[in-house]
Amino acid sequence: MSAVSSAEGTARAVLSARVPGSKSLTNRALLLAAAAVGTSRIRRPLVSEDTLAFRDALNVLGVPVESGPSDAYWEVTGAGGGPVVSGARLWCADAGTAARFLPPFAATGKGVFDFDASGQLRARPQLPLFEALSGIGADIASAPGGTLPARIRADGLDGGEIAVDSSMSSQYLSGLLMAAPLTRDGLLLRTARPVSRPYVDMTVALMRRFGARVTEGGDGSFAVAPGGYTATDIDIEPDASTASYVLAAAAVTGRTVRVPVLGAGSLQGDVRFVEVLERAGARVRLDRDAVEVTGTGRLRGGFAVDMGDLSDTFMTFAAIAPLADAPVTISGIGHARVKESDRIGAVAANLRAMGVEVAEGEDWITVHPGRPRAARIACHRDHRIAMAFSVLGLAVPGTVTLDDPRCVAKTFPGFHAELRRLFPQHELPYGIRDMTKEHR
Repeated sequence: MSAVSSAEGTARAVLSARVPGSKSLTNRALLLAAAAVGTSRIRRPLVSEDTLAFRDALNVLGVPVESGPSDAYWEVTGAGGGPVVSGARLWCADAGTAARFLPPFAATGKGVFDFDASGQLRARPQLPLFEALSGIGADIASAPGGTLPARIRADGLDGGEIAVDSSMSSQYLSGLLMAAPLTRDGLLLRTARPVSRPYVDMTVALMRRFGARVTEGGDGSFAVAPGGYTATDIDIEPDASTASYVLAAAAVTGRTVRVPVLGAGSLQGDVRFVEVLERAGARVRLDRDAVEVTGTGRLRGGFAVDMGDLSDTFMTFAAIAPLADAPVTISGIGHARVKESDRIGAVAANLRAMGVEVAEGEDWITVHPGRPRAARIACHRDHRIAMAFSVLGLAVPGTVTLDDPRCVAKTFPGFHAELRRLFPQHELPYGIRDMTKEHR
């Protein structure tokens, strides 16, 4: 696509962003390949702290995961069921997907499986998942309140019918769904309006690709037949949540940024983040095999948007919202308070530290127009807070400082270097110039 005339010069050059693979797709594909009969090749996987923790856990469970040259692909040799080993100690690190997807998988095996994680992940809720697993015969002992650490004494799962509370996280439902074909009798899962529904749709689509039989009922139920999975090769798309940062940066800087491969046919609901940017005045082009955003020199506000289905990107928009010409309210995001951090509270506090007027409620935040000033950003070890405020830093005079710039390694180890490559003419947050060398 040519979007540049000679008169416009390089100011309108299309910047092609290098966005790594989707964490959500990578870890789901890892689990399904581990449960399948045969060897699956996962091409262009995300290589980050979360996916490496997941891969390492599968190795501990007796499922070999081999890396191709430069991690261009991972090959997973599944045994056609649950864990190969009869018991293991598993470290989930900071990976919520590991903590929610691996316990149901372990429960379909035999033996004693101990799960633990970082202090940050220990604080995140697990009770709805553990209660649902107990309802179909799993023997689980956990820390008070249903958090990690936890022990599962596994003897396979018969299956049956259960209800799962997915109001805090769709990962509970996804974890149970992916384990369902490994039960003896299959599983009927009932849930009422899960948050982040696009992630559940992603799970079901991938399960079907690996050969599972899943039927969705009009009442919000999912019927999954027994029978396991078949090995399948899969290409991992760029991460749509991660793409939100470079696309928002285009809107902030007036440049044009294109993310190849991530297009209209994506399995990831967060590709719809560009609709929010378009509503705020950016020009958006969503093709079959790419997405492109062009900043127009101003951001529009004066509207409310429900980002409940796009909650991993609400911080991206909230961080740049002070640059809009009227207040913006983002709602439907209450479950974001129990992620890596209280994300609503963290965004509000950091914006206030930058001199921006903010109001917040249990599941909403309103950001008023302002002139953000340079400040030290409290990342709370949350990669999405660090990346979102890095984008705002492109438009703030002076240097915005991140107190934990390295936390981006959870999903995008090369983030700072990529931001620097795309926008070398802009002042970047903290000392990102110093970190660029680490990720070359």
